[in-house]
Amino acid sequence: MTVHHLHLVSDATGETINSVARACLVQFEGVEPIEHVWSLIRTKGQMIKVLSRIEENPGPVLFTLVNEPLRDQLIDGCRHLDIPYIAVLDPVIHQLANYFGVEISGQPGLQHVLDAEYFGRIDAMNFALSHDDGQMPDQIDKADVVLVGVSRTSKTPTCIYLANRGLKAANIPVVPGCPLPDMLLGAAQPLVIGLTKDPARLVQVRRNRLRMIAQDQDETDYADPEAVREEVAFARKLFYKHDWPVIDVTRRSIEETAATIMSLYANHLGTAP
Repeated sequence: MTVHHLHLVSDATGETINSVARACLVQFEGVEPIEHVWSLIRTKGQMIKVLSRIEENPGPVLFTLVNEPLRDQLIDGCRHLDIPYIAVLDPVIHQLANYFGVEISGQPGLQHVLDAEYFGRIDAMNFALSHDDGQMPDQIDKADVVLVGVSRTSKTPTCIYLANRGLKAANIPVVPGCPLPDMLLGAAQPLVIGLTKDPARLVQVRRNRLRMIAQDQDETDYADPEAVREEVAFARKLFYKHDWPVIDVTRRSIEETAATIMSLYANHLGTAP
């Protein structure tokens, strides 16, 4: 592994530049980045301190700065230090400005303005937490999406991710011998989606879970291969019986699963392109 310093400079929270950096860095094997995150940089004095730290730990600079004087200060400093710099949003912003025929506002942090969309995401997050693991089934018809699956199929983290995208998501566990809530089977509004996973992989995940909580595997069939196979098969039959779309999450990240769910939901609403 080769170690490199990477400086991420933003005049807002830094979420955008961090996301861009992560998306790019995964493409490079054998590289170990040391990230230096400089967020809420909005004065010349703050930028002087940032440039001094860059000089101490030279490495590429990625930035999202809309204030022209601060941009010029950072760019001039990087040129003086002979350090590469990248304005990651510039190509997109300038192309859109040209197409729309409008000027760029130059105001930092506009994506975090507390608007109706922001409060909608907060509401969705509260909904996901309140309706996790089968809680409050009487309100299930208020959900946009309901995820159904056996234990350890990533239902909860997927619901949280969907909530961050503004979808009210609930999840209900499938347990052999335990009927699903009548409210779910009679719900008219939500899109119900079944999540499944390869039984062998599910056994590994559940064994790790048992080790984390220091429970003896011999005391339960939670991670027993035969029991898990039967559990997954039972869930699949349930999904097909109710004609619910099924997503195999075995080799999917939470983001990939959520993207598929959002596409299915758009089709459910009839708003897909």
